[in-house]
Amino acid sequence: MADPQPPKLLDQVRHKLRAKHYSIRTEEAYVGWIRRFILFHGKRHPREMGEKEISAFLTHLAVQGKVSASTQNQALCALIFLYGEILEQDLDKFQNVVWAKKPAKLPVVLTREEVQAMLARMDGTCWLMASLLYGSGLRLMECLRLRVKDPDFGYKQLIVRDGKGEKDRVTVLPGSVMEPLKHHLAKVKLIHDQDLREGFGNVYLPYALERKYPNAGREWGWQYIFPASSRSKDPRSTAIRRHHLGENVLQRAVKTAVRKSGIIKPASCHTLRHSFATHLLESGYDIRTVQELLGHEDVSTTMIYTHVLNKGGKGVLSPLDGMDLTTKGNAAVEERREDTDSPE
Repeated sequence: MADPQPPKLLDQVRHKLRAKHYSIRTEEAYVGWIRRFILFHGKRHPREMGEKEISAFLTHLAVQGKVSASTQNQALCALIFLYGEILEQDLDKFQNVVWAKKPAKLPVVLTREEVQAMLARMDGTCWLMASLLYGSGLRLMECLRLRVKDPDFGYKQLIVRDGKGEKDRVTVLPGSVMEPLKHHLAKVKLIHDQDLREGFGNVYLPYALERKYPNAGREWGWQYIFPASSRSKDPRSTAIRRHHLGENVLQRAVKTAVRKSGIIKPASCHTLRHSFATHLLESGYDIRTVQELLGHEDVSTTMIYTHVLNKGGKGVLSPLDGMDLTTKGNAAVEERREDTDSPE
């Protein structure tokens, strides 16, 4: 009997990523970059290539592809994972590969009035999700992955599980969304009951919980708070399930609300999280408290939100604001009028 064929290279990458508990989004990104790397070099096997080919690929991304520094570094991370974890090569020989330098950028922050104007132009489920992004400081995917058991209405807190870096944290549950959230959950319960009657209702469970607790996926507490409108095939197990809403649903709704409210800032879903942190600091909350609510590992990450405190650049009063320009301004207006009335 012939030996079974070893898994293909990209399948090996997928299996290793899942064994190390990487997210499905990271898996898709890494597999995509490795595939592009192989196609870029004429389908040569990565074992036949090395630092020279990696540098050529990254240069192509930067020069011809004009990708951002973070995108270029993500591609490099995927290739390092390939050579280190799959091909088991010594990574010391890739030390000359240059990481792209990420430019320092300040976050876009909305004022309280702008947030209110934006939320006033949203309704339904998208309003509720956007309110949680701002009111609880959630990342987009943290909001979409919330389970029914995560809100604690008694303590007015929200438990974020498996956030960035697979870390859990507790953040505030705004009192103004508690009743709308309860009404929303009542509607979601009807959807779940219908799924159960039709022989479905088994939601995705992380890690080995599905094997350890075979019936847990059908329990109400494990269901997504914001389920998709229809059932779909799980990309890993191929089981038919009701997943959470896709991120593009809220992204489009936020973009539309920003446009309708006349906000010219390049605001997005993540802008609401930035605004949550900034407004808490403006209200006098300790930066360590804000750090914990956001789930930042280092307080230096939270410090970036202090750039808008005290109004103006670094809280400095412009020397122009200390002058009496009323007389000069009026004189300038009269001078323009004289120019306009001139017969010439």
